[in-house]
Amino acid sequence: MPATETLDALRLMAWLSPGYPVGAYAYSHGLEWAVEAGDVRDEATLLAWLGDVCERGALRNDLILAAQTHRAAQRGAVQAVVDLNDLALALAPSRELHLETSQQGRSFLDATLGAWPDPELAALAQHLPGPIAYAVAVGAAAGTHDMALPPVLAAYGLAFVQNLVSAALRAAPVGQAAGTRVIAALTPRVVALADEARDADLDALGAATFRLDLGSFRHETQYSRIFRS
Repeated sequence: MPATETLDALRLMAWLSPGYPVGAYAYSHGLEWAVEAGDVRDEATLLAWLGDVCERGALRNDLILAAQTHRAAQRGAVQAVVDLNDLALALAPSRELHLETSQQGRSFLDATLGAWPDPELAALAQHLPGPIAYAVAVGAAAGTHDMALPPVLAAYGLAFVQNLVSAALRAAPVGQAAGTRVIAALTPRVVALADEARDADLDALGAATFRLDLGSFRHETQYSRIFRS
């Protein structure tokens, strides 16, 4: 593997690792409510729930938006990135899910500018002073750094799944071995989603996870909770 590809791979691992300071550990994307409601109660129901979130919910949209942002950032289309960010934020169905994506996006962009300074990303960031969706922030950073799109999308998808499995280990009666099996089962589906999203246009955006969306509203007033979403 050429040195530049190795560097890109390591950078991507760093950006999407649990140790990157975006606060991903604080969010469950509605999973905590799903556990409270009894929708997620074991390995099988966790796998089914996460599969729907990936293929019919936020992850599919995020991958499409990240791909579109990556291309826009590569060609220096600042207004297109701003418009994509507005769209991504508008797609958040609840206050908590809006906070989840915007807080992580803002933290990701600020941390990346600090650790991996890049003049193109810095110039783009000047047009994104407020909330920024996480998928847009990752797509913009990867685009301005000229990173290959397919591994970016696949890694983003796997990190999304891993974070929610981590949340399940804390909130649901699921152990580490079961969580690892869930990640393994979902990995090929994430690869397929990333491949599909790479060439999808904005007309392909859409979600059908209505119970999750309604659950995110209910989570706001849930009596006992450890996550912010």
